[in-house]
Amino acid sequence: MLNEKVIIAGFGGQGVMTMGQMLSYCATEKNINTLWFPSYGPETRGGTANCSVTISEADVNSPVISTPDSIIIMNKPSLAKFLPKLKAGGHCFVNSSLVTEVEYRSDVTVHEVDVNNIALGLGNLMVANMVMLGAYLAVTKVFTEAEIIDIMKKKFTGNKASLIEINKLALEAGRNAVM
Repeated sequence: MLNEKVIIAGFGGQGVMTMGQMLSYCATEKNINTLWFPSYGPETRGGTANCSVTISEADVNSPVISTPDSIIIMNKPSLAKFLPKLKAGGHCFVNSSLVTEVEYRSDVTVHEVDVNNIALGLGNLMVANMVMLGAYLAVTKVFTEAEIIDIMKKKFTGNKASLIEINKLALEAGRNAVM
């Protein structure tokens, strides 16, 4: 039975909330119970930001995730805050472009992804979040890339519609980084 609890964290402006929303929108589209719970620091851009996403075939009764199955970490302060909460045997996805010289717990699986440099290689640093989302999807198999792309087509409208193609490439690059 599907029951994934993930915390996504980083600086404001790194697309943390967008990653969480994409997962939650995808669950809703598939009639799977979900809850997306954002938490912002004092500033929108540059301050800390995180969100909790629960995706479950069972009822979701609380937005609080005390022991996530996975964490997606986009900066070093977020790793210090959320790694201790990750359940034993959980997955820790780390932006190795910004998080370096770290000791990880031996009871979790760490996936270091050089998301900033991969995104720069695609020509747009702003898709670093989708690179990381692609890595997360490849490992957890919670949803497929195609399902996320379908959500993008519905949510990225107007000026944002032009970003769908590069976001597809970013998801694929993230998958390739962990496979």
